[in-house]
Amino acid sequence: MDRTARTPRGARTRAKLLTAAEEVFATVGYHEASIVKITEEAGVALGTFYTHFEGKKEIFDTVVLDLSQRVRHAMSEASTGVDDRLEAERAGFRAFFAFTAQHPALYRIIRQAEFVSPEVMRRHYDNIVDGYASGLESARSRGEIRDVDPVVAAWALMGAGELIGMRWVLWEDADAIPEAVYEGLMDVIRGALAPTTTAGTDPGNDEGRVR
Repeated sequence: MDRTARTPRGARTRAKLLTAAEEVFATVGYHEASIVKITEEAGVALGTFYTHFEGKKEIFDTVVLDLSQRVRHAMSEASTGVDDRLEAERAGFRAFFAFTAQHPALYRIIRQAEFVSPEVMRRHYDNIVDGYASGLESARSRGEIRDVDPVVAAWALMGAGELIGMRWVLWEDADAIPEAVYEGLMDVIRGALAPTTTAGTDPGNDEGRVR
């Protein structure tokens, strides 16, 4: 059954349900969450829920993919128009940390998805890596980064960013990542990606950079 909202009013109701579900799943967890709690949080009738979703698992999967799409959009929008790849990395990670500060549910819900809906959790990460690796591949072909495997680099750097955000944004309940921590991560990324003229040249040394 196609449950896509077909009217502006339906779209608004669906959005309210997703926002409510994000809050409920993040605060009480999937197993303690209920459709009643979600509809009460959204301020809509219980029967209205089934106009948009078949059940708790479907709305959970939709919340995961919605969060995934929004964080990818935030990172892509931030780096659009930035010509230098290393600067694009800075902009993209800055946007990622800002998003996670505003939506800590991203961490909590994705971790639940490992057990509730592992196939959707994998879609979340695969979707991020596909776009990330494509950008790295293009930058490598232009000589903006060193000759790294773009897929391996994408997984490694995404993992680094996720754990940094968990430690200094989620666990600290912070509005933003500390600037020193952010710059420390950028140093790591620059060291991993910055092009060099010869193998073993220090990427932090301006004399070793490809100009």
